[in-house]
Amino acid sequence: MDMSAEEMIAIPPGRVTLSDRRTKHSWSVDLEPYELAAFPVTQALYAQVTGQQPSTARGDTLPVESVSWWDAVRFCNALSQRDGYAPAYHLTADDEGIEWDASADGYRLPTEAEWEHACHAGTTGPHYGALDEIAWYRGNSHERIHAVGGKRPNPWGLHDMLGNSWDWCWDIYDAEVYGAYRVLRGGGWFDEHWSCRASARRRSHPTFQVDDVGFRIARSLEAA
Repeated sequence: MDMSAEEMIAIPPGRVTLSDRRTKHSWSVDLEPYELAAFPVTQALYAQVTGQQPSTARGDTLPVESVSWWDAVRFCNALSQRDGYAPAYHLTADDEGIEWDASADGYRLPTEAEWEHACHAGTTGPHYGALDEIAWYRGNSHERIHAVGGKRPNPWGLHDMLGNSWDWCWDIYDAEVYGAYRVLRGGGWFDEHWSCRASARRRSHPTFQVDDVGFRIARSLEAA
């Protein structure tokens, strides 16, 4: 497996219902087909594209971590340019504002609805398999991050959707209470089992860099 390349999985269309624990509000999202990376972005790929090695733990096959949401969206644009796609994000000159060009074919962060739909992969429970078989979490990680792909993938071929490192998503978490904070999904190597669920949501400020937070990339597909 080339850890400096990305492997994308075609995700079928579907509908996912999200819920907010604070407001007790639920909402459904209809999704068009898209692609999602089979693995979190590795340190090897991140270094190849950006020339940077921000992670606390070091290893080419480890998920990149200690990357902010802004680092993640800049990476998506840089990888799009490398691979000949139209960048999905337009950043303002001061890099403080951003617009998502939904018509672009470049790499981007998944929405949290896309992330949850892909995580479930047609299953209905909190996990897509026995947690020890599919995820690195506090119960089995020895409190350290692990190489991507070491656990069983979900039915659609996606690895490490739960555990190992949290994934940044595009969405703002709750603007009314948390302002610019963005959504994190999936749970990490230091989390208890209840945080490693398909529906679990966490949040962080888009400038924060944390040693159990990374990301995986998505791509929109052209309409047939």
